Amino acid sequence: METRLTQEINTVLSVFKEYWQGDILLKTKVIEDLREYKKELIETLLANNSIKQAYSLEVENGMIFKIDEFISMLRYKNYWDNSYTKFSNEIGLTSDNRYLKYNTDVVLDFPHKDCVLEGGMTKEDRTTKEVYYHKVLAKEEIDMLLSPKVLSNIQKFDEKGQSEVAEITDSDNLILKGNNLIALHLLKKRLAGKVKLIYIDPPYNTGGDSFKYNDRFNHSTWLTFIKNRLEIARELLREDGSIWLNIDDDEGHYLKVLGDEVFGRENFIANVIWQKKYSPQNDAKFFSDMHDHILVFAKNKKSLQLNLLPRTEEMNKRYKNPDKDPRGPWKPGDLVVKTYSSDYDYPITTPSGRVINPPRGRCWRTSKKRFQEMVEDNRIWFGVDGDNTPAIKRFLSDVKQGITPLTIWSYSEVSHNQEARKEILDLEVDDFNTPKPEKLLQRIIHLATNENDIVLDFFMGSATTQAVAMKMKRQFIGIEQMDYIQDVSVARLKKVIEGEQGGISKEVRWNGGGSFVYIELYELNRVYISRIQNAHSNNEIEQIVLSMKEVAFLDYRINVDRLTNEGSGFAALSLEEKKHLLIESLDANQMYLSYSEMEDAQYKIPESVKHFNYSFYRGQKDGGDKS
Repeated sequence: METRLTQEINTVLSVFKEYWQGDILLKTKVIEDLREYKKELIETLLANNSIKQAYSLEVENGMIFKIDEFISMLRYKNYWDNSYTKFSNEIGLTSDNRYLKYNTDVVLDFPHKDCVLEGGMTKEDRTTKEVYYHKVLAKEEIDMLLSPKVLSNIQKFDEKGQSEVAEITDSDNLILKGNNLIALHLLKKRLAGKVKLIYIDPPYNTGGDSFKYNDRFNHSTWLTFIKNRLEIARELLREDGSIWLNIDDDEGHYLKVLGDEVFGRENFIANVIWQKKYSPQNDAKFFSDMHDHILVFAKNKKSLQLNLLPRTEEMNKRYKNPDKDPRGPWKPGDLVVKTYSSDYDYPITTPSGRVINPPRGRCWRTSKKRFQEMVEDNRIWFGVDGDNTPAIKRFLSDVKQGITPLTIWSYSEVSHNQEARKEILDLEVDDFNTPKPEKLLQRIIHLATNENDIVLDFFMGSATTQAVAMKMKRQFIGIEQMDYIQDVSVARLKKVIEGEQGGISKEVRWNGGGSFVYIELYELNRVYISRIQNAHSNNEIEQIVLSMKEVAFLDYRINVDRLTNEGSGFAALSLEEKKHLLIESLDANQMYLSYSEMEDAQYKIPESVKHFNYSFYRGQKDGGDKS
């Protein structure tokens, strides 16, 4: 029965080409469509007598399809096993006879961006077809994952160049290489309640951006990925701080709802529409995508105060001083209003002797008594000859010294993606596909902060946020996992220190200076992830396996001997399956060295590195807050 059923299921599903990738059935896609009650799929399945008999229930005037039972069969039976899943079962990558990723006693964790990026991807412009890697942890292990980690490879960059640094100060700018979720939690020890502005430009989950999402990195998983980070980010914000989330239409509205959950709907400030392109895409099928959303949330709306945008020269030129009033330039304002009041309807005699009444159905803006007081104070203008209809003199010194920002930002105001790409190319750093223009970050930083406030961006990318913050005399923190951090992010900031004149440099009169401290999370298993991802042959994999058996921290469920024993089945796997399996075999809680283990002699941590870590964690041996 089961063999026959398996054959018939394969026959039925084979007509749905979108569910197959080569010879591999995309079970996740099948399950998603069943959960969404895709009519075409369900009708085709129930047209098969064996499936109908096994997974449906006849009721009066209808039929019930036992979707949950059918999905369980898809997930847990061995009908669908290929060599990879069979072998992974044998070495312990399951729990309670279920695939680990379907066990209810685990939570998704993201110890590295490879839960988002393709396995071998170390630069955004590199496209591969490698598998995606996810890690799962039991709930009781989360505290260990997010505990403080040892900081290493510590360097300071300033006008004198690169140098070692013994300790960190509260005013230092900081660039941190490592997983941003873990990094945010270790920053909590120093910065909880101190960050004025957080700006992030996270992966958009479109499948078309430079992060090259796998279809299986689905909507709900993406939201979990972001939610974990927003929750700790909120703890870092000052009470009068704000977070600005740059996103597109695919996830923008869901991100708004997620932001409401994390920050409180009452703390939503605005949805800014930024025109990111200056020319349409003629090859667009329906609409040419021209904008991004920037969702703005306050930590506490009652405490938030945004700065005004500066007034333009064009605005100020509208103010003149024809009568040489000592109070300075002014412009005439209408004395007539539409809302009629008989008390404000009276004749006015001009200095030339002409009597003027307000138009029919309208009246003057002020009472007769108050009007006379304004005349005596030289706040009413009758024209050069004293014969004009009276107007109120509105002095430049009396108007609000700034502009309330609008929620639509055109590229003529804050630039566009093409200009951002040019800024990167002009800096002659490694190419980067998705930078943001400096003028966009200049506006955000201007509105949300003042000099010396702390600005945080934990999806740092090309370091636009940090470059602009430095030029605007703000303290900054940047976090990035990707290997391009040296060739793009750090290289760009070094040029800013040297006084590069791109972006907003000329506008803010930037001539160089500043500094930042660069640190990395001390890697343990994370070293093997890089080696595995970059392996190009089975021989390399064999060497990695031998090293892992000697040095790496493996998941306690793994039978290590099964990885190398002759006839185990490992040798028959494809290169990408071997990579996937080896990364799953690593203990996710040992990706980085815990701060609590820094004194362990086996790690041979230099005294200078220990000293810096003590200064970072306020002298606490366990990374805890100083009491």
